[in-house]
Amino acid sequence: MKRARVIYNPTSGRELFKKHLPEVLVRLEKAGYETSCHATTGHGDATEAAKLAVERRYDLVVAAGGDGTINEVVNGLAEQAYRPQLGVIPVGTTNDFARALDLPRDDILGCVDVIATGVPMPVDIGKANDQYFMNIAGGGKMTELSYEVPIKMKTMLGQLAYYLKGIEMLPSIRPTNVTIEYDGKIFEGEIMLFLVSLSNSVGGFEKLAPDSCMNDGMFDMIILKKANIADFIRIASLALRGEHVKDPLVIYTKANRVKVNTQEKMQLNLDGEYGGLLPGEFVNLYRHIDVIVAEKRKEIEMAKCQ
Repeated sequence: MKRARVIYNPTSGRELFKKHLPEVLVRLEKAGYETSCHATTGHGDATEAAKLAVERRYDLVVAAGGDGTINEVVNGLAEQAYRPQLGVIPVGTTNDFARALDLPRDDILGCVDVIATGVPMPVDIGKANDQYFMNIAGGGKMTELSYEVPIKMKTMLGQLAYYLKGIEMLPSIRPTNVTIEYDGKIFEGEIMLFLVSLSNSVGGFEKLAPDSCMNDGMFDMIILKKANIADFIRIASLALRGEHVKDPLVIYTKANRVKVNTQEKMQLNLDGEYGGLLPGEFVNLYRHIDVIVAEKRKEIEMAKCQ
């Protein structure tokens, strides 16, 4: 019998997952997995739990939580000689990775059914210095709001908490002078933010990287040049429709290796969590982890990435 390890964040998504845990375990057992679980207790715990699952050679690791929990699990699996398949149950606030995989949201048991009946799909992950990310890396003041929003506020207000925090931060946003090297090219100048993306969904914007493919070995990189508040709001509204990529203040390109240097303080955001300070080098690890998705979703993604 195959073995599965469920690693879940008991505080994610209004604490709904633990209420469904008994049924989750039953459904995975019926799907042929001898299943056990681990409730995370703090920052970094999901990474250690995933490393232990690797050591014990589980066939499947299921990450249940927000993008931060999934990020920690991926950090425990990345670049290991043996890597279990990954199942995802999104119960966070934004759930960008699950959006990109077209997993059911607000449907815990629906996601379990995908894991039980789906197929493995290889996906790229990113390496940022000595850390890993599965969806997005970025820098700039606006990227910091994802981890500056208090947990209680996210629990009470969900996605609205980020919008409120963003409005609060707008007046304090200032450009940063950077040098960005990407696949033999160089950008130098003041920017509001940069994003290195592995999927189309970033911060709840499902068309932020409209040409993204999850397993082509390439990042989608977005640079927003120096802009005022009115520009920022205009470009954010364009991003809802995927039309921001044509704006003269936006650089949108593909690269599989990116270096960012700055003489000023700029924080690094990895999948919505604080990842230290720049400078940083970002490397795409091609088709590094197998994630369980619906068979139709795999067919669509693999055809797109040919």
